[in-house]
Amino acid sequence: MILYSMPSSGNSYKVRLLLALLGRRDVTLVDVEAQSDALTRAKQEHRLPFGKAPVLMLKDGTLLPESNAILCYLGEGSRFVPQDAVARAHMLGWMFWEQNQHEGVIAVRAALRTYPHRRAQATPEHLADLLARGHDLLGVMETRLSQQDWLTDTGPTLADICLFAYTHSAGDRGGFEMTQFPGIRAWIDRMVQLDGFEGLE
Repeated sequence: MILYSMPSSGNSYKVRLLLALLGRRDVTLVDVEAQSDALTRAKQEHRLPFGKAPVLMLKDGTLLPESNAILCYLGEGSRFVPQDAVARAHMLGWMFWEQNQHEGVIAVRAALRTYPHRRAQATPEHLADLLARGHDLLGVMETRLSQQDWLTDTGPTLADICLFAYTHSAGDRGGFEMTQFPGIRAWIDRMVQLDGFEGLE
């Protein structure tokens, strides 16, 4: 299998993190961020169906776009997917929330502060709005993680891997005030202690 990945992207990182936690070494990584020719070639060969990474290409050539869909495919049958239907639905609920709410604020503010080509959008008003909205979203996670160790009742799942990707760097990259979220910070520490953990490049 081949994973078309962007090392600095949280969406790509969450897939690489799951592969590391599963001990999978059978996936070839193609960096479409540093290698502009790799990105151009991937687009020309229609290997990025939605025009962005990550995309997992299976051995038979099937392409799986979207990070959370890839997580579900790779995580099938693993300890990171609850067998109980209700617990699994709770996991998926957090994953849907991550893409629908969390990623569009937490990741966007980090991108505006990190990538030169996004600086024009980084107006003080926009950054302030994202900061306030991001703190509210992190508060949703804090409410949960101040009461229990993981986002679901069954231990670490794909939901934790999914939300870890952008949350763990929200302070450094996004400028969010993480000191006000002790539950999240303790959860980040627990994630780092998982066997096979690998950090963001």
